[in-house]
Amino acid sequence: MVFKSKIKTLAAVGLALSMLSLTVHLLLARYSATKQVVVKSRAHTIISRWDTRGSERDDTPAMLTPNIWSAVRSLKSLRPHAAPRISYPLPSIPNNGYLFSEIVGEFHEIRSSICDLVAIARLLNATLVLPVLREVTDAKGISSKFEGFNYIYNEKHFISSLADDVHIVKKLPNRFILEENHPLMKIPSDSATPEFYLLHVLPKLKKKGAIGLLVSGGGCLQNLLTAELAEYQRLRCRVAFHALRFRREIQDLASKMLQRLQRTGFPYLAIHVGLERDSLAYHGCAELFQDVHTELIQNKRSLMRKGGVLTGQVNVDSEQQWLNGLCPLMPEDVGVLLRALGYKRSTRIFISGAELFGGQRILLGLRSVFQNLEDRTTLSTEEERSDLYGPEEEIPPPPPYAIPIIDEKERLAAWSKAGPRPRPLPPPAGRPKLPHELDGWWGWVGESDTEPEPTIVDTRERGHKLIWQALDYILCVEANAFFPSFDEDKSGHPNFASLVMGHRAYTSAYRRTYRPNRRKIASFLLNVREHLYEPGRAWMAAVRNMLVKSIGEDGLIEASNNTKPRSFLSHPLPECLCQLGIERTLNKSLLHIQGPDGRVLFGDEEMCPEWIKDELLQSNNDKLDEEADYTEVSGPSSVGEEPLQSAAEKLEDTLFPEGDEDNDPND
Repeated sequence: MVFKSKIKTLAAVGLALSMLSLTVHLLLARYSATKQVVVKSRAHTIISRWDTRGSERDDTPAMLTPNIWSAVRSLKSLRPHAAPRISYPLPSIPNNGYLFSEIVGEFHEIRSSICDLVAIARLLNATLVLPVLREVTDAKGISSKFEGFNYIYNEKHFISSLADDVHIVKKLPNRFILEENHPLMKIPSDSATPEFYLLHVLPKLKKKGAIGLLVSGGGCLQNLLTAELAEYQRLRCRVAFHALRFRREIQDLASKMLQRLQRTGFPYLAIHVGLERDSLAYHGCAELFQDVHTELIQNKRSLMRKGGVLTGQVNVDSEQQWLNGLCPLMPEDVGVLLRALGYKRSTRIFISGAELFGGQRILLGLRSVFQNLEDRTTLSTEEERSDLYGPEEEIPPPPPYAIPIIDEKERLAAWSKAGPRPRPLPPPAGRPKLPHELDGWWGWVGESDTEPEPTIVDTRERGHKLIWQALDYILCVEANAFFPSFDEDKSGHPNFASLVMGHRAYTSAYRRTYRPNRRKIASFLLNVREHLYEPGRAWMAAVRNMLVKSIGEDGLIEASNNTKPRSFLSHPLPECLCQLGIERTLNKSLLHIQGPDGRVLFGDEEMCPEWIKDELLQSNNDKLDEEADYTEVSGPSSVGEEPLQSAAEKLEDTLFPEGDEDNDPND
């Protein structure tokens, strides 16, 4: 009996140990399952590795990570101030005559050209006639409701807001139109000096009473003017940032889109993709793509070379161009950079760009990392956008492209000489071409080197693009953070993204506007090309440090060196801003920083007048300081340094609530 009792005891102990072992294994398995994420693609590896670090999960709202949204402390004292600084007489009537013009170009070129024309009219003491926009007037089938300028801008506001600067009329008087003796002078792009207009244009204006200018290339006046002409720079700012207001219908839809984008109450990031066929062709970035898209870019580059737009070779090394920073950052690369900065997968991102060459598939790499991507098509309906175009007549669809008959031997011989670049192959023998293979660019690029002329629908869409870009512009300027993938256009000049960066620098310099150095970033990305989604902590820290510096004074200094000489509106500092009354000695970044040529690159802003300071002190809910309040969600800064409580510091604390400065580029 004793023996049987011992056996039962041993059996019970063994069973208890087995249950304990099973429980431990189950707990370990469950713990491991929460810490490991099974990935099936390279794109998801970045999510699994970067979102499970520490105690912060990826489902944490983006607003709870304040360091990626907080204001740039060293730029908080900068405020817009484009009012005249000296005695500024009203425009005289009668004056020297009428200045009329036609502008050829896209959205950013039109905006820059209008600002230049106002400054020139002031310089010549002339009455400005509202410019004609070729992009609208040449768009066949566009609504007759709009005459050109009012297609995107508010004419009444433009004229009234500049009444103290220039006399503006909508149309040229009939007596000049009937004479038909006023040909358009072609202006040498943005290289024209004030002396050119005073010596060559003003005498003709006085003689004839009216003179016309043909403006193309994004401007018709030098970007860098002498210190004596600083008032003309401020006039440019008043035009760009105050007078050029979009027409009411565009503003209303943009407001709705902004409300839909911000409905969660969290901040959002705007990205300008910059993938446009003409720009890619000009810079030789064909091999960033594959197959037929590469062929399309090469075809456009060949046409540019024949037209004298560029002088380089048709076939260039796209890899070397990318390494030199002359090509856009691809969306997949931007996703990796944003993750290195600390933006969460749940971050709301607005994608800007009237043209997305490569289609939606080019965004797959970015979508795999960020789940909340929005653009104008997701934030507005087709009906809402159609209302902006006005009543347009129905246009029948164009007939399918007529495929030329080419001898098969000649085709194969041509392909053998075409080099290594891919070209779409014909369908297999015995299978007819499908309808979608006959429409659009599929209908010609696989069969011919001759691109067909634009259809009526194509030309009308060029006008629609101006409205799309106006909507994008508003949402990019209002974004809590902005990241440009590319900042040059089809002529090598600053593009749409550059104007956005200039506008943000003027209205809210302290907001996070990244100014990535693509050449440096390319070298970083090249080092981790084989393991892009597993770059390592050291790589992420280095990239983060470089990008964070670009939002502060380092980025502004580089922009003053590289961008301002090509586009003043892309960097309206220091002429159009001022510093609040805070002791400059408290912050070394407020001191003057000069370039090799002696030009002040940063810190030459004048002190703000008292009325600006008073307005800020009286308004506790000033929209300009919203970003500084984001940090209150997570408590005080971890820096823990006791601030100096001087009078200037107390004023600064009143104007700018203290926030998380862990990501301050000046720390």
